[in-house]
Amino acid sequence: MRVALVHYWLNGMRGGERVLETFAEMFPDADIFTHVVDRSKLSETLNRHTIHTSFISRLPFANRHYQKYLPFMPRALEELDLSEYDLVISSESGPAKGVITKPGSFHLCYCHSPMRYIWDQYHHYHASAGWPAKILFPGIAHRLRTWDVASAARVDRFVANSNFVAKRIEKFYRRESDVIFPPVAVDEFSAVTPDEGADYFLAAGELVGYKRFDLVVDAFNELGLKLIIVGDGEERAALEKKARDNITFLGRVPFAELKRHFASCKALIFPGEEDFGMIPVEVMAAGKPVIAYGRGGALDTVVPGVSGILVNEQSVAAFVSAIERFDPKDFSREQLIEHAQTFSKAVFKSKIRTLLSEQGIELNRLEVHEGGPATPRLSGTG
Repeated sequence: MRVALVHYWLNGMRGGERVLETFAEMFPDADIFTHVVDRSKLSETLNRHTIHTSFISRLPFANRHYQKYLPFMPRALEELDLSEYDLVISSESGPAKGVITKPGSFHLCYCHSPMRYIWDQYHHYHASAGWPAKILFPGIAHRLRTWDVASAARVDRFVANSNFVAKRIEKFYRRESDVIFPPVAVDEFSAVTPDEGADYFLAAGELVGYKRFDLVVDAFNELGLKLIIVGDGEERAALEKKARDNITFLGRVPFAELKRHFASCKALIFPGEEDFGMIPVEVMAAGKPVIAYGRGGALDTVVPGVSGILVNEQSVAAFVSAIERFDPKDFSREQLIEHAQTFSKAVFKSKIRTLLSEQGIELNRLEVHEGGPATPRLSGTG
């Protein structure tokens, strides 16, 4: 059985790439197809594979400005020759699922999210775009939506990474999907010894508008409690400008330091609406609870009273109230780690194997290893 893995672009090791890495472990002989690749930023696991790129990679400055070639990506996908592959697994968040496969093959799409910038977050992206994009993108987005829905019909079975994404797949594509949570290297985080003397809350991730770190800064400006923010992004300068002295920005930090903060903080503050959100699960695996906005993927990962607190309103007042009533003694480190294990890499692989078995695809050569080490990364990369 020849296997092809299709991913939108490979220029870092964010959440989507870690899912692809797990598929690559399951299928060590699979070929990978993508629009552009920077092998220097990939894990050893991915670099062991043959990686084919679309014609996008041959366009000027594509490795840095690949997103500007979005209008050409549907055609680029359709020109990829997958006629020799029996199993095709597409990893969808940018354009990836639109490949053309042979009639006898099986196409499984693992969907991290329908393309946000042409669907539910289109108006946000359009409002924040520069004037050339404001003029050109509406027409481009219209054509991309038509193609995106049409290409959804080429998929034999959809898998969503959360119940939130499953509802969006049904809304935009009119397709049902199985829900299999993405793999998290939970054992890497539970092995870290916490600093018992630490007395701070933590926020971590990419500092961009829709993740709503502004709410966290405003809340802790009001509370005066110690907060550490790990990560970088376009919003960092504005956030630092209005933050008071009780708030510290560390930027991107080494993986070992990131794990130490996860294990030592009082709790993670997670104010955004995410498709899934791996960072909250990583923090739970490190034995600490999460105070999260109660929408999106947080509804699948944060169990009130067990792994954290859900905040019903995305406002400063609501987060201030939740933080004021938070008591670390209400949460058990052992229970948090046990809960995080339900999102492990081993659980993910088992569910994928079961799903493929239902399609008559038996994996005789199983993955290289069940767990595998976490991919070293810097925070703030998604």
